[in-house]
Amino acid sequence: MSHRIITINRMYGSGGRLLGKALANKLGIHFYDHELIRLASEENDIPYEELLKVDEKKANQWRLPINEQMQMQPQYHFHPMNDVLFETESKIIERLGKTEDCIIVGRCANYILGDDCLSLFVYAPYEYRVKAVMERLGREEKSARALVKKMDKTRKSYYEFFTDQKWNNLDNYQLCIDTSRFSQDFLVNMLAEVYQTL
Repeated sequence: MSHRIITINRMYGSGGRLLGKALANKLGIHFYDHELIRLASEENDIPYEELLKVDEKKANQWRLPINEQMQMQPQYHFHPMNDVLFETESKIIERLGKTEDCIIVGRCANYILGDDCLSLFVYAPYEYRVKAVMERLGREEKSARALVKKMDKTRKSYYEFFTDQKWNNLDNYQLCIDTSRFSQDFLVNMLAEVYQTL
């Protein structure tokens, strides 16, 4: 690989984003998550808030968001904003792969970069993730359970729609990590060692 890129796909509540951010801080490299939306917003001159609504979501086949002002613009009339965002983020991710070492969370980055990245899948048992969401967001248990299921379903649907691959097929990743079994510090140090071998 021309630059050392780590991509992270993650189950909701597994701490994949937090792990990626901590690892990027330790390695002194850029961390891309919502920053990709901002870059896509600048490239397309579309407000960040509009793109945030469709981030990591596939378009609804029964309804285009035609009530949205941006969707009514001629260039987007028959092109769902979800697809606009994915196509733009794909170009940005490809560009990052050629220009810098970094960590990219979600957005099918492992699929886009192929063998030019170290792809991680971060997961944890359902009960562990429910508890983590309750603690992190201050949600009641019933609400946390519903949110974990909803977000996993959304991420799975998004990934499989744009890649034609199974989101939770571990064969699609080079390293799979159950965050319930190790401390974040241990995982950060371990991944930092792996990063040095890339």
